[in-house]
Amino acid sequence: MNATSGETGGQAAVGVLMLKTRFPRIPGDIGHPATWPFPVLYRVVNDASPERVVRQGAHGLLEPFIDAALALVQEGAWGITTSCGFLTLFQDALAAAVPVPVVTSSLMQVAMVNRLLPAQRRAGILTISARSLTGAHLAAAGVPPGTPVGSTEGGAEFTRAILGNARKLDVELARRDNVAAALALQAAHPDLGAIVLECTNMGPYAGDIAAATGVPVYSIVSFLRWFQAGLTPPRFEPSLVVP
Repeated sequence: MNATSGETGGQAAVGVLMLKTRFPRIPGDIGHPATWPFPVLYRVVNDASPERVVRQGAHGLLEPFIDAALALVQEGAWGITTSCGFLTLFQDALAAAVPVPVVTSSLMQVAMVNRLLPAQRRAGILTISARSLTGAHLAAAGVPPGTPVGSTEGGAEFTRAILGNARKLDVELARRDNVAAALALQAAHPDLGAIVLECTNMGPYAGDIAAATGVPVYSIVSFLRWFQAGLTPPRFEPSLVVP
């Protein structure tokens, strides 16, 4: 899966380090090119299965990820990201190894979102696997200690299909899992002011989660749109004065 979403048209291309997966990629997922209004380059890291990255801490995979990131830069990527929020563990090493900006995880938004919220409100995290999301992952992303964490692990479809790398995904069941997990997180933490989606496969359900909970929802989609906008900011003509 080494592809681009189209010609750059002067826009900065973002390179995505992809896990080796076979589950369906739907619009809103990081791996679906139609998710992005800018050029995207994909490169698969062959030994990086969801099981190995999420449940086994991505042990032994740093060098393959660095090699793939460097290859994406050679192909024209102006920035690098990954297709799994658990790769926050590689943030510092990847950023040190490549000559372009790197954002490994949606979790890096949590501290910033907290600064945006009213007093007595805080952001919470929705993850695909709370039991695998360690303090090391959170610290690497700068997540404040004590941040509430909810998970889709108790659902019928989403965690099973994604971490099990299933060939089929029941999208409606996955949607229900995400909404139910978000509502449970909100019920457990009445001070919840926003939700940050850890998993890059949760993007398709962000709107449903926001509608159900009534709080802002931030995902890898919102993060990468901000990230890419800084790589090629728009130009304005200062001589055009509006009376």
